[in-house]
Amino acid sequence: MVGMSDKKTWPDTIHAGECEQHEPLVRRVLAPNPSPYTFTGTQTWIVGAGADVAVIDPGPTGSGMSIGDPPDANGRGHVDAILRAVEGQRVAAILCTHTHRDHSPAAAPLSKAAGAPIVGCAPLALLDDGPRADSAFDPDYAPDRVLADGERIAGDGWTLEAVATPGHTSNHLCFALVETGALFTGDHVMAWSTSVVSPPDGDMSAYMASLSKLYDRGDRVYYPAHGPAVTKPRQLVRGMLGHRKQRERQILRELEKGTAEIPIMVSHMYKGLDPRLTGAAGRSVLAHLIDLKARGLVRVRNEAWELT
Repeated sequence: MVGMSDKKTWPDTIHAGECEQHEPLVRRVLAPNPSPYTFTGTQTWIVGAGADVAVIDPGPTGSGMSIGDPPDANGRGHVDAILRAVEGQRVAAILCTHTHRDHSPAAAPLSKAAGAPIVGCAPLALLDDGPRADSAFDPDYAPDRVLADGERIAGDGWTLEAVATPGHTSNHLCFALVETGALFTGDHVMAWSTSVVSPPDGDMSAYMASLSKLYDRGDRVYYPAHGPAVTKPRQLVRGMLGHRKQRERQILRELEKGTAEIPIMVSHMYKGLDPRLTGAAGRSVLAHLIDLKARGLVRVRNEAWELT
């Protein structure tokens, strides 16, 4: 899971289970898990056009996932859809950007079916002080190899480089396709929504630093785990940085007016928000407050937030 938006602007012609070509080295298979937090669903990206491929964010399974893994249009599950898409090719690696349960659980059954190693982000399974604004972490994720920032994995005509982007989660990675300048951004950057930053693992300071890191890169296009491709990456990232700074200013103004409770801040700051998303908004406000506290701008007194 990732974002928080009630926009519904993407075409209705995109169907779960179908394989869609985006460029010669990049295909996409949509998982059947749409929701207010996942938009049309989790997008599994397939990289490679030769003898072997990499699969990025294999997505959910029905087992242990609250939003489920219903059959696709052909009556089969998401792992089957991925296997159909790569028929005749060897899966060289299964990569996960992070371990929320709409991203990594299908790695294990796909690995078993394809005989492929699981690589990418580090394992992470945490209890939260909720209410959860997003999918819980996948406690069963067990990678064969963890990639550090800048490490690469290669196959027939493709090379993927790990780009560490903590913030949405502490273990979040993006993957850069060296040959084409594409970046698979997971839940870190999306066009349809801002990413939820939910403490204690979600960290606003780290998230902002990771956004700045991507802004300084020269990637041509972003392929996120939810929503459409981003064709003007630096423009979007600049806007996201500005949006977060605006939220920060809103919070400081609320504190100036004496508003001390997060739910009241949310009601003032997020006009017209889908009620199902108020929990997510509250988690992001909390992340901002924790960051502001670390910078000495706010404090907690008598269990209420206030300016220093």
